[in-house]
Amino acid sequence: MKIKISDPIGKVPEKLLSWYDKHGRTLPWRLKDGSRPDPYKVWLSEIMLQQTQVVTAIPYFEKFLTLWPCVTKLAEADLDDIFVEWAGLGYYARARNLHKCAKIIATSLDGVFPDNELELVKLPGIGAYTAAAIVAIAFDFKATPMDGNFDRVMARLHAIETPLPNAKPVLKALATKITPDLRPGDYVQAVMDLGATICTPRNPQCLSCPVNACCLSLKKGQTTIIPRKKTKQGKPVRYGMAFLCINDKKEVLLRRRPNSGLFSGMMEIPGTPWTDCLPTLLQIEASKPTIATWSDIQGTVFHFFTHFKLEIKVVRADIKKSIKSNGLSWHPLESIDKAGLPSLMLKIIKHGLK
Repeated sequence: MKIKISDPIGKVPEKLLSWYDKHGRTLPWRLKDGSRPDPYKVWLSEIMLQQTQVVTAIPYFEKFLTLWPCVTKLAEADLDDIFVEWAGLGYYARARNLHKCAKIIATSLDGVFPDNELELVKLPGIGAYTAAAIVAIAFDFKATPMDGNFDRVMARLHAIETPLPNAKPVLKALATKITPDLRPGDYVQAVMDLGATICTPRNPQCLSCPVNACCLSLKKGQTTIIPRKKTKQGKPVRYGMAFLCINDKKEVLLRRRPNSGLFSGMMEIPGTPWTDCLPTLLQIEASKPTIATWSDIQGTVFHFFTHFKLEIKVVRADIKKSIKSNGLSWHPLESIDKAGLPSLMLKIIKHGLK
């Protein structure tokens, strides 16, 4: 693919780096004194920032560093403890892969992160974007981590009218072409900051933009319609039923999910499979964790995943004797927030306690 860069856009890196030195965000995983940050901190922050806003990720990042200040300590941690501290960030496969990756780096790589993308993408939970971000930010090597901010900034700079995601290969090529040899790590973070604070998805602050003189979409009056996106289809809906069982010790019955799929290996409130139709009577009977008198709880728990919407009906049983069975365990209700449950399960419990 032959990429041609106009003279004004060729000046973008210099202008952005100058702006970044004065206005770049202060973040706990960044160093702005010219030295390179700890690869462990860069990796941890990038994993947390997948599908999560910066303001939400910061307190989790700081708590993780307090508990597990290096990759070796994280590798030694119990996975359930990591789930507990991860609760609220969502996308729990990230936490599982975080632990897997830490173990590999600590044991097989002597605690040293690879400094190239080809080796990084072999590690659990590290895709092309995260690998490029680590290489650029932690090691200051040329790399182009294409996230939503990069896509948006490049699309507007070059006035690319091809809708996303079809435009991604072209945007990647354009971004790679202008990534500078000098301070590529700071440049990458400058683009991210520009996209997060000025070149925002809605109402971009073009008058405050340090590269507005280079922006082709601004010259064409198209910053509010670029980048274009394909029309999204509505999310499909799945249905299920959850069985909230509480004993006379005020403990909640939990079970561990399978080691694959959503919430893999995490604890949950027992329930039916999530299907495209309301659960059948046969499915309900087969999914009950114990024989008890179950009462319907009015209302529905709604939860939104990336690719579907979930609707859960909750039934509750209060029993006097604690049942014992493989895969089932009891956890005190008063400390249920320390059980490492996904936010969906906490919503189910809260709803069932009405």
